Amino acid sequence: MPTSARPAARPPEAPPKELVAAPAPAVRRVTVDENSAGQRLDNFLLRELKGVPKTHIYRVIRAGEVRVNKGRAHADTRLELGDEVRVPPVRLPERVLERPDYVPPREFEVVFEDEHLLAINKPAGVAVHGGSGVSFGVIEQLRQARPLAKFLELVHRLDKETSGLLLIAKKRSALVALQEQFRERETGKTYAALVAGDWADNKKVIDVPLLKFIGSDGERWVRALPNPHDPSAPQAKRSISLVKVAQRLNGYSLLDVTIKTGRTHQIRVHLAYGGHAIVGDPKYGDFEANRALARGALRFERMFLHAKRLRFMHPAGTGEIELTAPLPSECEQLILALKKP
Repeated sequence: MPTSARPAARPPEAPPKELVAAPAPAVRRVTVDENSAGQRLDNFLLRELKGVPKTHIYRVIRAGEVRVNKGRAHADTRLELGDEVRVPPVRLPERVLERPDYVPPREFEVVFEDEHLLAINKPAGVAVHGGSGVSFGVIEQLRQARPLAKFLELVHRLDKETSGLLLIAKKRSALVALQEQFRERETGKTYAALVAGDWADNKKVIDVPLLKFIGSDGERWVRALPNPHDPSAPQAKRSISLVKVAQRLNGYSLLDVTIKTGRTHQIRVHLAYGGHAIVGDPKYGDFEANRALARGALRFERMFLHAKRLRFMHPAGTGEIELTAPLPSECEQLILALKKP
């Protein structure tokens, strides 16, 4: 008489990932070094407690669990060199891939790097930092990819749609020195921009104030304000762009644009004001022309604006640095296609 088969024993199920708790770290006492001196306490803790939500950080500060030199401190307390910060233990669930604030680590093409700064060739379509509907950007991904880096901060910014050279400081002293150069207009920044039509050779300087405002759609916009008698003129900021024709193509002009001021959307708005919007610009460009280019044989689906050259003095005082980033392959291919008869 056949014996009935016994069902195979089922292996015990592993607990769901979101329920596995990471071991709580011990209290740490961190001495403020030159890279953190001058920083706000809340920003310092965001770096020390990677992945901890801001709300939780403010809560432990208010509760007095964070101490500076054994005394209570506020979120906006400025840290000084040599200060001792008590960093409390924080226990959080181990939600790595599932959590909504997960930032994937990512390295980017390095153009230049030393102990003071990092220059990368940012791809189009990647924000430089999180915010305004973007969960994370270049700087957050770099920090995840380089967990041992004590200091990584953006020196300047590029629009999400713009590719090219982006500087990141690796020391606070480098950040201060480089930002001062940008503020005093002691840097040379040149962009490659492709526009529709023939740009006039004599149109070399665009010196038109720009006004930043929030549109009815809630988006940030910028418009040229050439009329000094406009009621909004006092709020507009002087903006200067130098334009040179690099190549003339079939129905298009490839321009080198050097900016003397660094206003929001400056090149995009100045070139559109000059009668030739940047190819692929989703905000200030020709919507129908952009769609035709994206759906046509060329399949060009981005904005043609690229930070190609950057000149500045090294923050350590070792001389002038000039960096260049070649055009991305999709931009090169479009230029080659437009050269054909």
